[in-house]
Amino acid sequence: MLSFPLERVHEVLDRGRTDAAAYGGFRNPYYGLRPGEGEQPGLWLVGDHGVYLMSNGKLPDGGRPLVVYAEECDPATNDDWFHVKRATFGGDDGVEFLDGVHLEAMMAASPAATHLCIVFHDDTIQLSMTAPQ
Repeated sequence: MLSFPLERVHEVLDRGRTDAAAYGGFRNPYYGLRPGEGEQPGLWLVGDHGVYLMSNGKLPDGGRPLVVYAEECDPATNDDWFHVKRATFGGDDGVEFLDGVHLEAMMAASPAATHLCIVFHDDTIQLSMTAPQ
């Protein structure tokens, strides 16, 4: 399981919307191979050098998206990030789109939650909210 602080998840979603408004919409996470998919408010779940959530608004030339790393898979804070990445996201690099509308509804329905948790199964990704016990 990977976890992301909700405060930072909100920041990344907001940044994607701000960038989209300023620079002409949302980027396609599938390099144009699936036109119309993922070109909407949301987040990209990326597995490469660690696992992180990334804003998806279009960017100016040279612009960088806002990212938040999974607490368990951040190369800057976890020397074992590569093992965690392979055990959760898998060995290959990749990107999955997370719909912003559905994600925000989940967060609104869990006002006491502090983290977005992501669990990877063989053919699905499970999202949940966690709150302090």
